[in-house]
Amino acid sequence: MRKPLTRILTVTLISAIAWSCNQSDPTPKGTYVQGVFVMNIGNFSQNNGSISFFSREKNVADADIFSLVNTSKISGGVQDYKTVGDQGLILIDNSSPGADKIEIVSANTLKTEGSIGAPDIENPRKALAVGNGKAYVTNWNTLNSDYSFPTGYVAVVDLATKKVTKKISTDRGPENLVLYKDKVFVGNYSESNGKNLTVISTASDAVTKTISFKAVPNPIGIDVNNKLWVQAGLELIRINPESYDIESTLKITSDASQSAYNFAMGSDMKTIYFVLSPDYGSHGNTYKFTITDTQVSLTNPFVKRPFTGLAVDPLQGLVYGAVTPSPLQSGYAIRYRTDGTLVDSVKVGISPIGFFFR
Repeated sequence: MRKPLTRILTVTLISAIAWSCNQSDPTPKGTYVQGVFVMNIGNFSQNNGSISFFSREKNVADADIFSLVNTSKISGGVQDYKTVGDQGLILIDNSSPGADKIEIVSANTLKTEGSIGAPDIENPRKALAVGNGKAYVTNWNTLNSDYSFPTGYVAVVDLATKKVTKKISTDRGPENLVLYKDKVFVGNYSESNGKNLTVISTASDAVTKTISFKAVPNPIGIDVNNKLWVQAGLELIRINPESYDIESTLKITSDASQSAYNFAMGSDMKTIYFVLSPDYGSHGNTYKFTITDTQVSLTNPFVKRPFTGLAVDPLQGLVYGAVTPSPLQSGYAIRYRTDGTLVDSVKVGISPIGFFFR
């Protein structure tokens, strides 16, 4: 069960936007081989999360594709969606204790094939394909009665048997995962929950190293030069993933009232986008920098607005920003070119927080 946390529940009203639509029909039911998936967390107390989908050439979305092809709705907020071969994993966080789960579906049709729930899955956060029929899923575990974090873990999921084969202990609040060869780098969520980057071997499914930082580490991605980028507070750190040496550090800002989040690696693997905001809500801007920059420029924002989710389509290179007008109404996926010019916007589900491209 997800508890009140800054990242989502401090989302405030974002200015309503006009969205355009053409006369194209939404994608025919059950054809999800290629396109854009939007994870909508919904309203936490109502457990009304969903996955929206639209084809890249259209700007009309199916708001809730799981319900279109199954006899039930997703009961909870959608934290993440990833595919592993011909199967998809929907990470669902329910407001009731013990009701969190992974819904396993056909990647092409979204038809459910089974699920994994408690006690193996508790507060799932992010998923990552790490092999043929194998995935890692970060879990916050069952929160303590005072809402503090216990030790978190990475669940090793076998898609063939639809079972968790192992739980790999991490620092508290494990979040993002980045794969490099046979290593997975796992970050954390909160200052009070540990400041280590956990390194896991995909061969042994065991922790091989922890790397300490001055602030909570958030792995962003691997760049074109095979270097790992990590955000730690208001600093950006480039690491050699082979030797674990820190090669450079960029300061985002000295203003401690600001928070940097929603980092996204560009399709060129040379550009990184992120949001800088004082409140994780309606204030702030979205910026970008390149891996060869010696400092991060905040003079000219990429877009003069924040987003509740940010991603770059690796196929087209367009930048996608998620907009949440309120936790009670439909949100939007807004598409931009890499120069910051607007392409269009697509109406999606309630409280969009992320994207998956196929």
